[in-house]
Order: sequence, then C-alpha cells, then structure tokens
Amino acid sequence: MTEPLLGRSLDRLEDERFVQGRGRYVADLVAPDALHGVVVRSPHAHARITAISVEAARRMPGVVAVLTGAELASDDIGPLPCAVTSIPMTMPLVVPPYHALARGVVRHVGEPVAFVVAETAEAARDAAEAVVVDYEPLPPVVSIAAAILPDAPSIWPEAADNIAFQFNRGEIGPVDAAIRAAAHVVECELVNNRVVAAPLETRGAIGEFDGASGRLHLTASAAGAHAIRDLLADRVFRIGREKLRVSIPDVGGGFGMKNVLYPEWVLVLWAARRLGRPVNWIGDRSEDFTGSAHGRDSIIRARLALDREGRFLALDTKVFANLGAYVSTVAPAVPTMAMASAMGGVYDIPLIAFETRGVFTNTTPVDAYRGAGKPEANYLIERCIDIAAHQLGMDALKLRRKNIMRRFPYSSAMGLSVEQGSFAHAIDHAATAAEGFKARQKNSRKLGRLRGLGLACFLETARGQPNEVAEVQFGEDGLIDLKVGTHSNGQGHETTYARIAAEALGLPLERFRFRQGDTDDLDSGGGHGGARSMHQGGTALLMAAEGLIENARRLAARLLQAGVDAVQYEAGQLRVAATGQEISLDEVARASYQTPGDDVAPGLAHRATHLCDRYTFPNGCHVAEVEIDPGTGEVRLDRYAIFDDYGRLLDPRQTLGQVHGGVTQGIGQALFEHALFDAETGQILSGSLMDYALPRAGDLPVFEGNLTPDFPSRANRLGVKGSGQAGAIGAPATIMNAVMNALAPLGVRHLDMPATPSRIWHAIQAAEARSRQRTDTTSADQ
Repeated sequence: MTEPLLGRSLDRLEDERFVQGRGRYVADLVAPDALHGVVVRSPHAHARITAISVEAARRMPGVVAVLTGAELASDDIGPLPCAVTSIPMTMPLVVPPYHALARGVVRHVGEPVAFVVAETAEAARDAAEAVVVDYEPLPPVVSIAAAILPDAPSIWPEAADNIAFQFNRGEIGPVDAAIRAAAHVVECELVNNRVVAAPLETRGAIGEFDGASGRLHLTASAAGAHAIRDLLADRVFRIGREKLRVSIPDVGGGFGMKNVLYPEWVLVLWAARRLGRPVNWIGDRSEDFTGSAHGRDSIIRARLALDREGRFLALDTKVFANLGAYVSTVAPAVPTMAMASAMGGVYDIPLIAFETRGVFTNTTPVDAYRGAGKPEANYLIERCIDIAAHQLGMDALKLRRKNIMRRFPYSSAMGLSVEQGSFAHAIDHAATAAEGFKARQKNSRKLGRLRGLGLACFLETARGQPNEVAEVQFGEDGLIDLKVGTHSNGQGHETTYARIAAEALGLPLERFRFRQGDTDDLDSGGGHGGARSMHQGGTALLMAAEGLIENARRLAARLLQAGVDAVQYEAGQLRVAATGQEISLDEVARASYQTPGDDVAPGLAHRATHLCDRYTFPNGCHVAEVEIDPGTGEVRLDRYAIFDDYGRLLDPRQTLGQVHGGVTQGIGQALFEHALFDAETGQILSGSLMDYALPRAGDLPVFEGNLTPDFPSRANRLGVKGSGQAGAIGAPATIMNAVMNALAPLGVRHLDMPATPSRIWHAIQAAEARSRQRTDTTSADQ
C-alpha cells in the first residue's frame, strides 16, 4: 500500500524553481515596448498644494507623460474604496476620498502627487526630480494621543474630531457592575507599536490596455487577485469586471500588506489606457516604507476584574486604533470584528465590553498585518494576566490554568462558539519546558545578567473571507490543473494543494500543475488572508477532486456501456467489477475532449465551492527565556519553545516553518521594530533598513517546536486549523512577559514594545533612581 502523502514532512515542489532563480516576479515580466513610471511623492505630512509645474519635466528626453490629479479627475477615475463598509458601527464609518493622486491637499509623507511616464526608468526618475510642487504646510497630527486631543487640527472636514468610527461589542453596564463588585481589579494601558511589513520583494505592477477589446490587465506583486479586480472595476474605473484581468505571479512575501488596493495599481492601468502602451512601475525600499500599508499601532486601556480566588469575572477594553491618513482597503475590520473575535483569548471570561475607535493621523495608512487584530487582543489579555499575578501576589501559571476554557463548545462573551482546544495540554507542556529556570537564572546572575521567564497562551480565530472556490481539470497535455482562489506568497501552496489532489485521486505528485492568481483562470476567490487557505481552499480543492472522479465515472459508464453505479474508481483506474472491464482515467480524460456529454466538461473539469463561514481555532502556549545586560539594556533571547495545536497536520515541517516565521515577526515587534514619525514634521524617522531594525538570524535561538495533531477541527473536512498567523499572535506577549519578569527585581513595572536596549537601560536607570530616593528618604526619616 502506498504511504499517504498527507501527514508527512516532504520537500516543497516549488523550492527547486526558486533556488535556481526560476521564480517569476513582477520585475521579471516587463512587457514588450513597456514604458516606465515613477511616482512623485509628497515630502510633507500635511500641506496644501498651491501649484504643480510639470512643463519642464514633460520636455525632458524620453518623457511620454507627466500626469497629475487634474488629469485623473478629468478622466473620471474614482477614489480607492474601502472594501468593508458594512461593519455594524456605533458611529458611522467616515471614508474620505482616497485618490490615486492627491487633489488639493496631501496628508502623509509619501502620498502620490504626480506620475511620470518615460521610455526608461532612468528618464522617468530624472523627470520626476524636475516636477515642481508648491506646498503650503499645514500642522500635522502624527500620534493617536495628539489626534484625539480636543484642540487637535482636523485632518478631514468629515471627521472634525479625527475619529473615523466607533465600534462596540458587549454590554458595558453588566461589566461595570461586575468590576465594582469584584474583589480585585487590575488596570493597564498598553501600546501595540506600529510596524512595517518589509517583505523581501517590494511592490511592483504592470498596466496593459488592449484597444481592440477595451480590456485592462494588471499584473502586480499582490495577493487576492479577485478582490483587487472587483474593487478596481466596480469603484475606480467603473467598468464591467470582464473588462479587467488581474494576474499575480510569484510573490516574495506580503504578510497582509499586499492584499491592499494601492494608488500605483490605478496609476499603471490608467496611464496604459491613456497612452496605449504597457506601463511598468517597480517600487524601491523607501517607497515601501512610506507608501505601503503599515501594521498594528493602537493604544489599549483595560480593566480586568477577578474574584478572591483569582477567577476572571469581567474585562473592559477600550481601543484607539491608528488608521493613518486614509481608510485603507480592509482597515476598519482589523481593530473591530477581527480584534473582537479573539478578545479574552483562551480564557473563560463571562462578561466582556469592547469599544474601539479608528483615528485619523497624518501618517501612512494602516491595514492588515500578520494576525490582523488577533495579536493586539492576545497581547492585552496575556499582559493583563502577568500584571494581575504580580499585583495580587499570585502565580501567573496557576492563574492561567484556573481560568482557561474547559467546556466545549464554549460560547464566548464576544459571540463565538469555540469548538474545542488543547489549552490545558499546551500549558502543561510549556510548564515542563520551563523546568530548571531557577538554576539558569542563578547562573545568569553570576555573570551580572538578569534572566527572565515569559509564558503566554494564544487563541487564533482563523477563517478570513468565508467560502472558497477550486477547480480541477485535465489538460490536453495530460497534466491536471489545480486552480484555487487563494494565493501563496511563500506558504507552499504549490506543494500542499498538489498533495491534497494527489491523495484524493491516487495519482503521483508530478501529474499536477498548480495555477493561481489569475482572474481569467478562475473567476472568483477569497485570497489567502486570515490563515484560511487550507481550511477554505484545501476543502474546496478536495471537493473539486471528488467531483472530477464523479465526472469520470459518468463518462466511463458510457464508454464501457455500464451503469454509473457499477463503475468504481481507484488510483487512476475505473473498473466494472461485474464484467472485469476497466479504463484508465487518462483515457477517459482524452475521451472527454473528443466526445464530451452534457454532464461532462472537456478535461473532466469540475469546479467546487466550499460554503463555510465557520472559524477554526488554532491555539497554543509559548515560553521564552531572555537574558538582559543591565549595563547596556541589551536583550538576548536564549530560549523559545512552542506548544501549538493546528488540528490535523498536512505537513508537520511546513506547518512549523509557518509558525517559525510568525514567531520571528512577533519577536521583531517585541524587541526591534518600530515605525517612528517625527511629532513636529510627520517625517518617518525609520524609513529605511538602515533605521528600521528587523530581527536577524543571530538574534534568534533554535526554536523548540512541538505540534499536537490530536485535536482536528470539525469546521472542515481536512481537520486543519490555520497556522499562518499564529506565531505572530503568541510571540509578542511571551517575549514581553519574559522581559518584564527579568526586570521585576529592579522595580521596573511597565515597558512598551519594542523593548529596545535604550528603553530598557532608561527604565533601569529610572528604577534605580527611585530606589535611591526611597533610601535617602528613609535615612532622613531615621
């Protein structure tokens, strides 16, 4: 019997292509006779445009066009829309016009003001420098704290108080009553620092226009081709969806930011239509820092009520979420529906009141970033628990054990039904991994270092866009095409989807050809966001493969002159047991091209739609140990152990690789990464990899990864739970709990992410100064 393909760790099919340099990215696909575009961007965070002089630029060698907001308006190009305006808000969502080129006022550094198109990229860059824009600077509002002040300048007339929306879930009355009656109440204010996605491949796009058919074609380093097509066709260009093709080649990382609709996608299509030639744009790293969506950036204030035994009674949470200068594609969903779904984590909290407000600032727009609301929710509850344990003199591990969900399905205070989880199992394993900490801490002290232990649980609510489409079809060349509406930007879909189909059909992996990211190949799809690909797309593909078998049985029955019920399928062969007749799947597929019936499409093609709005609930417990040099504030991450539940593991090694990537990004947020803006000018101070610190291999320990396959999800037939976001959800609180545990003996009680050496050193100095002051006061009293 052949060993199953699913459930084992195998090498990825796409890796040979990538390591040999045969990946095909947008920068590899410049269309023949293509022009090159360069964006002229605002150097101001907030300013009125009083004049734009483009004549000198237009006269420069090789320049074909210099386009501004005036031409954009004359061609009736619509603003970039927000895709999620149906969220039930307490206060209506304000969506100001977000034009691909600024009109009248710029509202963040890097906002597009003009688009220069030339025969070469060099000529376009030279001409861009010749565009003269006269600005009248206006006062910028950069931080959340500054934007919500009563006398703060208004960024938009539609939102005089700089509030874009208010969202509430849960009743504040019962929560307030429980807090008033509680034996203990812990209050805290936490910051989720702003981060830059910083994928290896910067954004890029090619716009093409076919004058004969009137069709536009966008090729982009993006994710979610169908959503981008729909928004561009319906709302920006106002054309039928059949008049716009979006195709996405290989993508070098995205982490959420490439799901977003960007001004540059509009500009290359618009310019291609105006000029009758393809237009190519490749962003540089600086443009990715100022023009691509950022992540996180919120302030959370919370009150956690506990009874005398330490049981959680109620949680009151108030969030201010920075949206930046515009309401980006799915930005309102992140601090509202997404964050609310995970509020409270793995814990049994009977009452939760959640309020969040979106805040406009003169900064780069903020949108979904790996985890998208769930890391913020998890960070809140896990830090609150450690703060509560310290203030009330309780053991943090015991406090977690006492309060985890135990009866399933569990109806959360936020309205979700959690099917099951291995919460106690994960905590027990994490506690075992922490054994011996006291001895290691003692050894660190001998070296003059502080050692801290951090532990945090997490609960992910993984689903993303509900429903998904997949299609399986025999090509005339004998290969079987797999088309799925999700999109890989590094996750390994080419391998995993082929394995699902190969196991369902009983055929070798080399028979399959994976196709994705082209709206002409598959007319709908939900993309990859929300750790949904295997849950939604994998199930759809399994259904499509099964449908293809049924199509083959029907056609084989005709060819063998037998009843359909008599035809059995196994490993590429169709047999009639009673007569011994058989025919291969390949022969049936060839026949489908020659004599297809009304019920069998050429190539035995079968399309399936997986209708599912259920979540999966990946969960786990992480433990970390850090060592801090009190003289410099430097943090060394010495150990990191993972105990996670992702349901059925289709490929344990590939799943763990996804988790390692997420954990690394969570570590980056906790210790290194921070997108900083100057409060006076709105200039980004960490606008390049010279100033923005990403974690490097030397900053990471060897991860201790442990995955349990014992709790398969019942939300899909594969039994899987999404693994793509979970590491970024669990890591920030784990790391910060370890840092604060190390600093606790010195009297440091609070530190916001990122815990950089400078912040830690200053916190230590301040704590020592307070200690000396108390000593001096005591001595004076004596």
